[in-house]
Amino acid sequence: MTTPGDIKKRDTIAVVLKGYPRLSETFIAQELRGLERRGFKLRFVSLRHPTDAKVHPVHDEIEAPVSYLPEYLHAETFRVLKGLALAMTRRGFYRATFQWLKDLARDRSRSRVRRFGQACVMAAELPSDVTRLYAHFIHTPAAVTGYASMIAGLPWSCSAHAKDIWTSPDWELQQNLSATDWVATCTRVGWQHLQGLADVPGKVHLIYHGLDLSRFPSPPPMIDLPRDGSALDTPVRIMSVGRAVEKKGFDVLLAALAQLPRDLNWTWHHIGGGGKLRELQAEADRLAIADRITWRGALAQSEVLEAYRNSDFFVLPCRIAADGDRDGLPNVLVEAQSQRLACISTPISGIPELIIHDETGVLVPSEDAAALAGAITDLSQAVERRESLAAAGEERVRSAFDMHAGLTQLAALFPPDYTTAADGPPKKTELLEAAE
Repeated sequence: MTTPGDIKKRDTIAVVLKGYPRLSETFIAQELRGLERRGFKLRFVSLRHPTDAKVHPVHDEIEAPVSYLPEYLHAETFRVLKGLALAMTRRGFYRATFQWLKDLARDRSRSRVRRFGQACVMAAELPSDVTRLYAHFIHTPAAVTGYASMIAGLPWSCSAHAKDIWTSPDWELQQNLSATDWVATCTRVGWQHLQGLADVPGKVHLIYHGLDLSRFPSPPPMIDLPRDGSALDTPVRIMSVGRAVEKKGFDVLLAALAQLPRDLNWTWHHIGGGGKLRELQAEADRLAIADRITWRGALAQSEVLEAYRNSDFFVLPCRIAADGDRDGLPNVLVEAQSQRLACISTPISGIPELIIHDETGVLVPSEDAAALAGAITDLSQAVERRESLAAAGEERVRSAFDMHAGLTQLAALFPPDYTTAADGPPKKTELLEAAE
C-alpha cells in the first residue's frame, strides 16, 4: 500500500511540452494522466502559454503543476539573464553552449536562439526533485530539453509523433536520438524512419497512443431510421474533426463535396480551429455549397463525442503538405470509429495501421477529389455497407487501440524508482477502477 511518505520519496519527471493545455493534443493529456494514475510524479514545463478557450475533462483531472518558459526572450529579459547566470555555474553549461553553437551554424534562426535561452531558464528553475526529463515532440521541445539536459546533467527521453519527425532535418533527429535514453513513436512508418537514423538498435519504440475507452463508451443503438441522402428533410450528416491546416486536406474535401450528385442531400459539419479556416469558408462560398456546411469551431471533448453520435460517417482526407508535414495516426479517426462511425481517409503515414480498406473503413488516394466524392456518395447511399464498416471499425479500435496497452509499454521504459507501481504495471482490476 502506498503511503504519503512513499509519494514524497519519488523522483519527479519534468515533461516538456510545446504548449499546455491544447485541445488538439488530447492524446498527450490522456497519456500523462495515465502515467499519474500509475504512480508517476510529473511536473510540466511548457514552451508556450495556452491559446485555446476551452479544455477537455482530462485536463481538469491532471494533478501535475505546470510552469511556462519565456515564450519570447525579450519579454522576460531579467528572468532570462538570471537563468543564464545560474546555468553558467553548472558543469554542463559549456558543453551545451558548444553544441548550441554547432547547431546554430546549421540553423541560423531566431528559434534556435530562443531554444537555448529557454533551456537555460529551465535548467536554472527545475526543482531539486526533478531527476529526469521527458519531451513530447522531437523538434523544438526536444531541442530545449536536450540543451537543458546537458546543462543540468539529467537524462532525458522523448516521444515523437508526426510533424516533428517529417519536418526536422535528419542531422537534428540523429542528434536527439543519440542523446536520449529512448524515443517512443506512434506509427510504424515513423518508427521505421527513426530507427533507420538511430545510433543504437532498439532505441526507438513503437507505442500506439490508443484511446481511453472509458471516455468513449459504445454509442447507444440508433432510434431513427438511417439516413441515405434521399430525403430533403433528413440529409446524410458527414462529419470531420481537425484543424484547418494544409495536411488535413479539407480543401480537397470541399472540392469532393461540390462534385456530389445533385439529388444527394447532405450536410457537412466541421469541428476545429486553424489558420486556414477563413480560406476554407471562402472556398465553400465560391463552390456554392456553404449553405450545407456548419463550421463549429474548436469544441470540448464532450461536445465532440455528442457530434460523433449525431453523424452518419466521418471523413478526414489527410495529405503530405508542401513542407513535408503530415499526420501520424490522427486520434480523431480512432475516436470516430469508437463511436461506430464508418471512416473515409487516405493511406498517409499510420492511417492504414488503423483503417483496413473495405474492412474497417475506406481509403482513397490523397489529393483525389473525384475518388473522395465517389466514396462519400457510396457511403451515403449504401447504408448496409456503411453500418458494416462502422461495426468492424469499432471492433478493431476496442480490441487493438485501448490506451492501457500503450501505457504499459511506456511506463516500462522509465526506471522503476519514478513510480509507486514499481512492482509492475497495474493489474486488470486496477485499470478498470482507474477508468471509472
